[in-house]
Amino acid sequence: MSSDTTLIFLTVVFAVSAALLTWFVIDMGTGTLARYRATFTARAKFQAQEFFLFIDPRKLFAANIALMALGGALVWTTTGSALIALVVFAALALTPRWIYRWMRARRLLAFEEQLPDALMMLSGGMRAGVGLSSAIQQLVKEAQPPLSQEFTLMLREQRLGVTLEQALANLNRRIPTQTTTLVVSAMRIATETGGSLAETLERTAHTIRSRLQMEGKIRALTAQGKLQAWVVGLLPMVLMLVLNKMEPEAMSLLWNTRMGWATLVVIAFLEIMGIHVIRKIIAIDV
Repeated sequence: MSSDTTLIFLTVVFAVSAALLTWFVIDMGTGTLARYRATFTARAKFQAQEFFLFIDPRKLFAANIALMALGGALVWTTTGSALIALVVFAALALTPRWIYRWMRARRLLAFEEQLPDALMMLSGGMRAGVGLSSAIQQLVKEAQPPLSQEFTLMLREQRLGVTLEQALANLNRRIPTQTTTLVVSAMRIATETGGSLAETLERTAHTIRSRLQMEGKIRALTAQGKLQAWVVGLLPMVLMLVLNKMEPEAMSLLWNTRMGWATLVVIAFLEIMGIHVIRKIIAIDV
């Protein structure tokens, strides 16, 4: 076999191998993207409905993909490092989950803060002689979201034939906080034992208000620790950006070498552990 024939044969083999490898990568990428899209849209639809937001989850998926690509491209253009761009790309993929957790925590806190006044309103209505359903209807008209949304849903469930006990259980499942559990338990006990529901709601409102006041004091006292956690976490990154502008040649070893990448991994791990430890120290459960 001549050298030309051997060269042609090797070229064909390499071309076929490259084509098969490209097809495999594209097939795997398409399947992974399809699975990620199905998971993302299903989770986004449920989470949006939890906030009483009826948005097409496919639009949220498209916006998330566009944000990931734009963020990664901007970081790659700015720093010239593919590793940092890949990290930013992955972080932007997790951003919707972080936003959901933050919004859900704020919503639960707002619901808890609205509960004492709502219970006092229910107690006042029942002392005036109206039933629980009528008192809840009046509460829904005057209250603000998210409390009005949750109690409206509870009223609709009762109109469809759901018992009060099951409607309260569904409310506790949607708002899984200790305050909601306390309210639901108090209402169940008062309903089953035949006690004064108005008096029970009034006592529960005073208990919740005292608990919220204590939690507010604790949040005020631990605010400095949370700020220190953010400062400690952001300071090394700010210093790296400043040094990258002042000494780009020296910092290029950090962005473009394996030893630099390993150093970045260690720094990121220590940063995450430090913030986690600080948050554990200041997390006081009442």
